[in-house]
Amino acid sequence: MTSRADKELSELLELGDRIVAMATKGGVTVAECMLRSGAELSARVRLEKPELVEEAAHRSAGLRVMKGKQVATTSTSDLTEGGIHRFVADALELAELSQEDPFAGPADKELLVDATKAPDLDLFDPKGGGVDAAQAISIATIAERAAREFDPRISNSEGATFSRTAGGVALVLSNGFRGAYRGSYQSLSVVPVAEDEGGKKRRGYHWSAKRFLDELEDPKKVGEEAARRTLRKLGPKSVATCEVPVVFDPDAARSILGMLAGCIMGSSIWRKSSYLAGREGTLVASSLVTIVDDPLIPRAPGSRPYDGEGLASRKNVVVEEGKLLTYLCDSYSARKLSRASTGNAARGGSAGVSCSTSNFILQPGTDSNADIVKGTKQGLYVTEMMGFGFNAVTGDFSRGAAGFWIENGELTYPVNEVTISLNVDELWKRIDALGSDLDLRTATAAPTIRVGKMTVAGSITP
Repeated sequence: MTSRADKELSELLELGDRIVAMATKGGVTVAECMLRSGAELSARVRLEKPELVEEAAHRSAGLRVMKGKQVATTSTSDLTEGGIHRFVADALELAELSQEDPFAGPADKELLVDATKAPDLDLFDPKGGGVDAAQAISIATIAERAAREFDPRISNSEGATFSRTAGGVALVLSNGFRGAYRGSYQSLSVVPVAEDEGGKKRRGYHWSAKRFLDELEDPKKVGEEAARRTLRKLGPKSVATCEVPVVFDPDAARSILGMLAGCIMGSSIWRKSSYLAGREGTLVASSLVTIVDDPLIPRAPGSRPYDGEGLASRKNVVVEEGKLLTYLCDSYSARKLSRASTGNAARGGSAGVSCSTSNFILQPGTDSNADIVKGTKQGLYVTEMMGFGFNAVTGDFSRGAAGFWIENGELTYPVNEVTISLNVDELWKRIDALGSDLDLRTATAAPTIRVGKMTVAGSITP
């Protein structure tokens, strides 16, 4: 860290100490303060002209207090002396007005990690945080130009956007925990538009995102790949309703994995709002499926040295060879379920605590994406899904989809206006191929997957 970064984190910790001391002096039994500071920049160009530049810096504090079993949370971005006093006073007043919750309480003091001994996960890139508006515009322009020059059928563009964020976060708890760290993240996306028959426009995209600027894909390559993905969507067809294997590319597979993430949260289990309630120790997926939640991966987007309650970060194996091993819990949901926290607490802007994944990953297999397609005689290759057709309680799943028809192991023509459906409990059990193409661009990540059979409903009468 630079000395300036050290100073920023020290100031956040000192302010957290003051706020916690003021709250406990005001009569609460527990005070927990989360402080954030940082800056964001987003620049979008369209047709090589700057269309939007947004830059903002922020400093904020969130406070959770408990008076016995009464809990209140509040937040502020007014960190003047007067603002802080009002902020703490509001929290104390709200605690007096709240109803008691028998499961309320801080994390077990014996489980807290010493933040000075927490792992350095290399989450902050000073170079990325230093990208100014002119550089951001230049990066986006290079990417969009590469897409537009790739093929004359690329007739228009919805633009290219470069964004970066960097900042620090500090957590001070009245039970003794005190820690702070910095992080950064940057992304680049390009959305070209191509002319199709009948004057229709086809839109595609490609993007890259990493914590470190130098690990982003080359802007020119991002633009060229965006153009390729747009052009291959020209001339789409529908298909007759059928039951066939369905291959999900990594972006679509990530969406499937994200649905599962919500269903293994302790909060969903105690509320009985998940089809996986009561399923620990049973088979919930194919034997090919192993899913981990791992916050300790250096430079990964969901990594963190400790969780939102000051517990040590740890890798949790959620599903192993198809068997559900554990739910992910913060201290509150763990108490509700009569178990221990798995270190999966996250804190929002008001310092409220909830269950959350970190790097939630479907472990890759050994087959390449091309090999999985080649091994599929006939089926659908899904690149996009639309709508929100998922019921977490029953597992029923039905969504609009677009992609390509597979015939004799090859992608033959683009497909749209179809709906794919299958109960997700059965979907996970029917996975019969896993790709090796895992990419940690986002905190929830999956490789290519193939589901042995799903219903594909098209607009053509069989």
